[in-house]
Amino acid sequence: MKKDEKGISRRNFTKLSTTALGSIPIMGFSNTLLNTFPNQKDDIRVNLFSKHLQFLDYNEMSEAAAEIGFDSLDLTVRPKGHVLPEKAVDDLPKAVEAMKKFGINPSMMTTNIWDANNLGQRTVLETASKSGFTHYRTGWLKYPEDQSIAESQALYGQQAKKLEAQNSDLGLIGCYQNHAGNHVGAPIWDLPPILKATNNEHFGIQYDIRHAVVEGGSSWELGLRHINTFIKSIVIKDFKWGKENGKWKPINTPLGKGMVDFDRYFSLLKKYQINVPISLHLEYDLGGAEHGASKITIAQKEVFHQMKKDLTFLKETWKNAE
Repeated sequence: MKKDEKGISRRNFTKLSTTALGSIPIMGFSNTLLNTFPNQKDDIRVNLFSKHLQFLDYNEMSEAAAEIGFDSLDLTVRPKGHVLPEKAVDDLPKAVEAMKKFGINPSMMTTNIWDANNLGQRTVLETASKSGFTHYRTGWLKYPEDQSIAESQALYGQQAKKLEAQNSDLGLIGCYQNHAGNHVGAPIWDLPPILKATNNEHFGIQYDIRHAVVEGGSSWELGLRHINTFIKSIVIKDFKWGKENGKWKPINTPLGKGMVDFDRYFSLLKKYQINVPISLHLEYDLGGAEHGASKITIAQKEVFHQMKKDLTFLKETWKNAE
């Protein structure tokens, strides 16, 4: 394996990124737990989903994210993640130390947390709070077959309320992601009955436009209008419909190459005055990086190059949206 496939250096990466796509300044951002619109409308905070850098250790991961131009990382703190939940007390501070070494502060993390009564999950949140995180994604939920959807929503609402109380004590915001398929929240309209059980302060939704368009088609705008006041963080990714092995399915694409109308989406976010932490996902073919592989089959610089392209598209499209 060639040297540039094994690791990166600040000097070599900077040369690669500036010659390939131009440099992007890291924008300043004041961390806040409030869902408010910044004074400068084009000032957005973009975190890279660390799942796509799981072939790197904490220092390499942090250096790459900083050099590409991300404000921070959406750190995976879950089974098979960058930080294993059972090792969070020791390893989460190490990851944060590495991030700060390269000038990025902790903000978001992705977890499998849902149960406020689970001691292990609370320990993860306590450690995250002490380490400076502000937002985290919860685990996903499903509707059991042996009870009605309304009964499940009532139960999940009470569980979310308990989790919010815990988040309040720790200064965190928990975010439930709408995910296509048979998950709770796939049809976006089923989330308000759950979310309304909370105070809508330390618990809300991590809105995923890709999954919203998959499930909602052209009605995604109505769904966004319906739940916009609950949005605490967002996920950015793109897709198109295509056939694989004779079956239609969503196929993930680079930003701007799929079906998501980002111009319209960003204009609506600005209309609703939603500017919250963003997690950028790259789930199209990246030699295994899209799946969180610990070893990838393409050169690292190709992965970094695509991350830079998607970040550039995101920031420019946001800036130009009206």
